[in-house]
Amino acid sequence: MSATPTTHEDDSTVPIASLEVGGERVLIYPECGPLLARESDANDLIGAAWEHGTTWIALPVSAIHDDFFRLETRLAGHIVQKLVNYRLRTVVIGNIDAWLARSAALRAFVHESNRGNALWFVPDLKTLAQRLAGGAGHTP
Repeated sequence: MSATPTTHEDDSTVPIASLEVGGERVLIYPECGPLLARESDANDLIGAAWEHGTTWIALPVSAIHDDFFRLETRLAGHIVQKLVNYRLRTVVIGNIDAWLARSAALRAFVHESNRGNALWFVPDLKTLAQRLAGGAGHTP
């Protein structure tokens, strides 16, 4: 695993790591990093992904602002669309059961996302490795 500091707009330095997961190079955003709360935060992710040569970005639930899971805010759509435009695929890692229990729209969004190859929701890195190794979502 390699780690390289990445500077964000607020001049804080966040160590972002990349590693091989299921045969793919994945950027791992830190759980303790600044909350991803704005569409412009995707720009930092794009830069870090290019710097690390990754095509996947793994975002822990703890590093994502609650608005991402409230679809009416459109934050998820804006961030994911920007990443897709740069041929980057995203995986949200962690337990989102509380959010799923509150929103039928989010349940449908997660279900459809997990059927595609641009955005996945998985409980842990082990599950991500299994999906990537199995070929699901292997092509952009």
